[in-house]
Amino acid sequence: MAEQGKKALSPWWRNSAIIVMILGFSVLLVMTVLTYRSAPPIASKVVGPGGKVVYTGDTIRAGQEVFLKYALMEHGTLWGHGAYLGPDYSAEYLHRAALVMRDHRARELFNKAFADLSGDQAAAVSDYVKKTLRENRYDPDTDTLSLTAGQVAAFRDQIRFWTDYFHKENGAPGLPAKYIQDPDEIKDLTAYLGWAAWATTAARPGEDHSYTNNFPYEPLAGNQPTPSTYMWSAISLLFLLGGLGLVLFVFGKFSYLGWKGDGDSSHPHPVKVLPITGSQWAVGAFIAVVALLFLLQTLAGGALAHFRVEPNGFYGFDLAKLLPYNLLRTWHLQLAIFWIATAWVAGGLFLAVSIGGKEPKGQKVLAYVLLGALTVVVLGSMFGEYLGINDKLGDLWFWLGHQGSEYLDLGRFWQVLLASGLIFWLWLMFRALLPAIRDPKRSELSSLFLFAAVAIPVFYVPAFFYGAHTNFAVIDHWRFWIIHLWVEGFFELFATVLVAIMFVQLGLVSTQSATRIIYLDAILYLTGGILGIAHHWYFTGQSEIAMALGACFSALEVVPLTLLTLDAWDFIRLGRSRPAGGEPHPAMRQKWAIYFLVGVGFWNFVGAGVFGFLINLPIVSYFEIGTTLTANHGHAAMFGVFGMLALAVLVYVLRELQTDETWKRSERFIRTGFWGLQIGLGLMLVLDLFPAGVIQLWDVVSNSYWHARQPEFTQTGAFHVLEWIRIAGDLVFLLAGVVPMVLGTLIGFVRRDAARA
Repeated sequence: MAEQGKKALSPWWRNSAIIVMILGFSVLLVMTVLTYRSAPPIASKVVGPGGKVVYTGDTIRAGQEVFLKYALMEHGTLWGHGAYLGPDYSAEYLHRAALVMRDHRARELFNKAFADLSGDQAAAVSDYVKKTLRENRYDPDTDTLSLTAGQVAAFRDQIRFWTDYFHKENGAPGLPAKYIQDPDEIKDLTAYLGWAAWATTAARPGEDHSYTNNFPYEPLAGNQPTPSTYMWSAISLLFLLGGLGLVLFVFGKFSYLGWKGDGDSSHPHPVKVLPITGSQWAVGAFIAVVALLFLLQTLAGGALAHFRVEPNGFYGFDLAKLLPYNLLRTWHLQLAIFWIATAWVAGGLFLAVSIGGKEPKGQKVLAYVLLGALTVVVLGSMFGEYLGINDKLGDLWFWLGHQGSEYLDLGRFWQVLLASGLIFWLWLMFRALLPAIRDPKRSELSSLFLFAAVAIPVFYVPAFFYGAHTNFAVIDHWRFWIIHLWVEGFFELFATVLVAIMFVQLGLVSTQSATRIIYLDAILYLTGGILGIAHHWYFTGQSEIAMALGACFSALEVVPLTLLTLDAWDFIRLGRSRPAGGEPHPAMRQKWAIYFLVGVGFWNFVGAGVFGFLINLPIVSYFEIGTTLTANHGHAAMFGVFGMLALAVLVYVLRELQTDETWKRSERFIRTGFWGLQIGLGLMLVLDLFPAGVIQLWDVVSNSYWHARQPEFTQTGAFHVLEWIRIAGDLVFLLAGVVPMVLGTLIGFVRRDAARA
């Protein structure tokens, strides 16, 4: 019998979600095949005039090892992707190569330095350099790339430059002196950067643009936005407006869509507060670990922010010698994933037992085993990364040290352990949910919970699809399967299921409404999200198809994010709803968990919606990628959405572990922490990240991408002043937000009330 005598949910909800996934992944798999075919080739040998070998394909691949092993992607960027303190290594090489080639050509023709040429002479030399860089001299039949004399001279000059950069004191901002000491490694790295820079200008066969769609913007090399960059930016606006209009029309016509459901949120009989089982009691330890990891992650973030204003000192102390920028940034990003994922894992274990209604045998002990395994992965990978970037692991660097890919930094061995832990967690979830899955009245919602959990380990598998020598275009392709589909896609869908089940447990919505909203979110998120992944691939060696699909479908991603503003109001209304008798709803014991969900709705719209759409437009992304506007979107979306969701789960579990009396000890800290985090994050964005990002974007457009990434720009003027002012937001975030949240969580963990067990 359907819940409360209502008509059963239409099977087309389920069918539509399945159809969206099948269509989306079918196109995505085609794009994956095209990625392998269209990636910039790595020639077996690179020769100069007369056929003399300058370096080989093996040298390029060895240089990629150097780039990855020393975590240079967590220092600067390559093709716009990575960290922001160092340069964009491909843009740096390209700019300096163009300068050397100009001077070399000027001496060839006029026996003068380029600076001494007349206007017509300088124009002729500049045109020659642009044409030379645009010409693709790769011969696929012989697998050989030919360089001009000027390009060979540029390569030799770059070896001297990068040797000096990584050797001298204060050469590379945020890195210690003599960071890379082996001359052969420097030469290999230079060859790799030369290949990466070549791909940014050499015309793709049959096209008039480079392998990276003319990224980066560099007037000296003739790199300008392609016509497609403008065209697909305009067309994406049509997708945005059309998608918004259609969804708002549907939501207006069918008033029961969304969390408000059929107006059944006020239950005539309050939901009973169930006793806590042994495994749920164990989940309290997960929550304590989440709080500690959250504290460590934000402390690392504070140190990173200071590197931006004093890259070669930390209030007089040379922090780079002990904890260089690339290591701290690795830990900052990795710990964010760890504490957020651990919170959701804990929430899954907690709610699965509540839904199943029965504690599986040995579940408590197994939960502690899982926590121990996660702890080993966290501490082991962090120590391995420290050893790896200091070249202490030899040939094992890729397995035990630092893989070098942003967000997927932990060594392959630790990745295997993490994936194994997620599979173990999935088994624990299955054991707990099995009784509910077998019950026809509870089967659908319970099955959705399990399927959402299955997606977590399944979509982590692409992390194993590349190695240290895989073409970087292919590496970045699979990397964003994890960053976008795993973190921004299926983790978000799992979080939606978590929230839906939390609301069912609190008596705020019916099971039918919760099931409908899960299907609705799956359809909306995955329609834009699966193919929207391509907005990360505009300039990473893929074809223009990636730009077309990425621009249009990433615009559709904004549609469900806009609806989250309505969700925020629904959360407030549900929390204020009153059952028969006029007393406050029993769910209000979870007031602060609901408030964190309201924060999710706000930051999802602002951070992922507004700021995300701004930088996803191809023409904006062309000039902006790898600048502070990327960090602006990242902070507002990563913490504002996923972090707030994780904290909502943390507060929910923490509150369920305590009686009303013991909760009062923690609540005052949670209240302060909630407002401190909202205000602190807002100040970070308003005082620095957004205005500084706009200033940096202006400099890219006015000068070049290379110029806006130079210390001469980032360490001077208004940009640098704003970086200092950010300290106000950081202090509010840390002292008024993070510290109270951690204290409230630890106090709540230590003083859990046995009366709830």
